[in-house]
Amino acid sequence: MTSNPPATLPAETIDFAHRMFDAARDGNSELLLAAIDAGLPANLTNEKGNTLLMLAAYAGHAELVRGLLARGADPNRLNDRGQSPVAGAVFKGEDATVKVLVEGGADPRAGTPNAIQSARMFGKTALLEVLGAKEGEGTDVPPPVQPS
Repeated sequence: MTSNPPATLPAETIDFAHRMFDAARDGNSELLLAAIDAGLPANLTNEKGNTLLMLAAYAGHAELVRGLLARGADPNRLNDRGQSPVAGAVFKGEDATVKVLVEGGADPRAGTPNAIQSARMFGKTALLEVLGAKEGEGTDVPPPVQPS
């Protein structure tokens, strides 16, 4: 049994992908949303499992997050560390982004730690209602791990 070597992408393709991930981090909605409208997958994932949505959410770009969701980005896709976009937004204190994600269907109980646990861990009590937390929910808080 022989195995095929992994396919390699042209350097231009890899550079383009890096520019798209940077656009998500930087909040460059015009560039990123135009690329998605032209065919770039809305759930493009980097080598760490972070989607464009995760990077935009973590950086607090609420309007870009809204645009990505409108174009089919999965609000519940976990990265390779088991983290969700909404938990990342809670961790970073991006309240407006948390609200956009929840309105867009993000599950506040997905991932580890989940968004509710993160809100309790960081004293974000105002977000508990937005996240739909029940009394005492999320008190079993594991240590935080930051997406990169």
